[in-house]
Amino acid sequence: MTKLLIGNAPCSWGTLEFEEVKGQQIPFDRMLDELAEAGYTGTELGDWGYLPTDPSVLREELLRRGLVMLGAFVPVALKDSAAHQAGIANAVKTARLLAAVAATPAPYLVLADQNGSVPERTRAAGRITPDLALTPAEWSVFARGAGKLATAVFEETGLRTVFHHHCAGYVETPDEIATLLNLTDPDLLGLVFDTGHYCYGADEKSCDVVSALERFGDRVCYIHLKDFQPQVARRARAEQWDYFTALRHGVFCELGKGCVDFPALLRHLKVRGYTGYVLVEQDVLPGMGTPKENARRNLEYLRSIENGRD
Repeated sequence: MTKLLIGNAPCSWGTLEFEEVKGQQIPFDRMLDELAEAGYTGTELGDWGYLPTDPSVLREELLRRGLVMLGAFVPVALKDSAAHQAGIANAVKTARLLAAVAATPAPYLVLADQNGSVPERTRAAGRITPDLALTPAEWSVFARGAGKLATAVFEETGLRTVFHHHCAGYVETPDEIATLLNLTDPDLLGLVFDTGHYCYGADEKSCDVVSALERFGDRVCYIHLKDFQPQVARRARAEQWDYFTALRHGVFCELGKGCVDFPALLRHLKVRGYTGYVLVEQDVLPGMGTPKENARRNLEYLRSIENGRD
């Protein structure tokens, strides 16, 4: 039996990329200590500068805790062609750090839109309508930027880029995910599939993560495990909450306490022969909850259902 490889990320400790929700961060060494003590063996980089950016220092911090670096989240406003050059430069800088500390499996450059930066998409997260979508011309610019970035990252570092669909960005709904994949080269750009963002973006009536994985097929290279609380989402839709208000009310809850069918997901991953890491993410705002205890319970839940996978 192959034991499931499970990591966790700084966002589960309230370290998010959004300027709107910056608060007092938990120091990185405490975060890494708690992550490792909870039983995880992999992590992601978090915001540039949160973990050490000197490769030798970062490598030592990971090694002494027995952790593997799995990836780094890099947001770029891909709709705006003027943002592409700087976005590519930032991605390559980040990928070089990842490559310098890479182990097995190799980390991914996790590309995303500049989520939370467009007011109308942030206000309508979880209830996107066609009038809020990109136009064909805008999709062309968006996809071209993603492809150029993935090419540059691979040529400079040999690392693969995966796109992170995300609420409050331009790639949120299932059809928006499919559109981006159709417009990009599968040899260049993969998909990191996030269970919670998928369910919120799809709306709970189509919250079937296994069907989504079948739909997106081999483009899915990496998995983020996040649960989704439909009762909170219903209230968010009824009261017209923006994305950050929904986060604050716990739309992404502990694993096993929402509607994502994780046992079915793990069985599907086994059938398809997925051998990489899964990354637990319970996005919280700074100061919310008890991150170490949440992380411990999330791992215990996954281990409790893992036998159904084998």
